[in-house]
Amino acid sequence: MTVRLQSEPFDSGAEVARLSEGRAGVGAVVTFTGLCRDRADNGAPLEALILEHYPEMAQAELERIEAEARARWPLVDALLVHRYGRIRPGEPIVLVATLSAHRATAFAAAEFLMDYLKTSAPFWKQEETAAGTGWVAAKDADDAAAERWSRG
Repeated sequence: MTVRLQSEPFDSGAEVARLSEGRAGVGAVVTFTGLCRDRADNGAPLEALILEHYPEMAQAELERIEAEARARWPLVDALLVHRYGRIRPGEPIVLVATLSAHRATAFAAAEFLMDYLKTSAPFWKQEETAAGTGWVAAKDADDAAAERWSRG
């Protein structure tokens, strides 16, 4: 799997085409692209979302999440791209792509990766509106989604 952190926008279609081109044993490709919304959590028009991170910490955690996905499902390959910095509404924030022999595996691994990214990836988010900037709090719904994957 490739795990990449970057500030620049990416082209999901081009990324997935490169990942899946000529791959033997692939019967399913599942992708998810998260986009920056145009509204803040309080409903105000959003000018930008600002994602801060510590590069080494974020890279290590994304690689840990990826390794857990590989341990749970037989993936042919996968790709995880996560942006940081100032992101404007409509721009891509995250891309998860999973390749496997079967669709159920690809779907489950992609869902797992996204659920854990929302709760475990060390990014700190601020919403920028006309009124200023404010930190985005963690959401209980994201924690509940990740909890379904816990082993125990």
